[in-house]
Amino acid sequence: MQKNDNQKIILDLCGGSGAWSKPYAESGYDVRVITLPENDVRNYQLPDGNIYGILAAPPCTMFSLARTRAKTPRDLREGMEVVEACMKLIWEARTRGTLKFWALENPLGYLRQFLGKPAFCFEPYQFGHPYSKKTDVWGYFNPPKKIHNRKLTGFPSIAHIVRNPAKRAITPEGFARAFFSANQ
Repeated sequence: MQKNDNQKIILDLCGGSGAWSKPYAESGYDVRVITLPENDVRNYQLPDGNIYGILAAPPCTMFSLARTRAKTPRDLREGMEVVEACMKLIWEARTRGTLKFWALENPLGYLRQFLGKPAFCFEPYQFGHPYSKKTDVWGYFNPPKKIHNRKLTGFPSIAHIVRNPAKRAITPEGFARAFFSANQ
């Protein structure tokens, strides 16, 4: 698809697999996944053009409640460097005047002590996935519609069914599609 100056740009900061921005890409948005090793948000410069939305998913490594059992100590300063870089890009995009929404997600953890109460919280099972992973989302966006609004029980934690941390970090497809539907 050919890009043009009026095309809506979606920045997927710390986007990893690009799962969160995938519905935007499939719908013809100019999606740019800014993630390691090719791109580091700490020295990324905003592109020219219509930055329509920003999705940010900084690593949860230092903010995770599970880190209590880690062999190396928690370094909140290190974790906040990436969060701060994401926020600076969001702030800059907003001052340009084209940003319609932004969202920053992280599993429930210590990031709340820095960003406060999130605008939205969810569990993957609320969007049709058979597991639990309490997730916070901060930002300025329309909340996605949950399939299940009430607390359901019996779903295993994602940590019990997926051992690979990189795979556990992938945004659930049901949430990504619901978020897209609410924020087009």
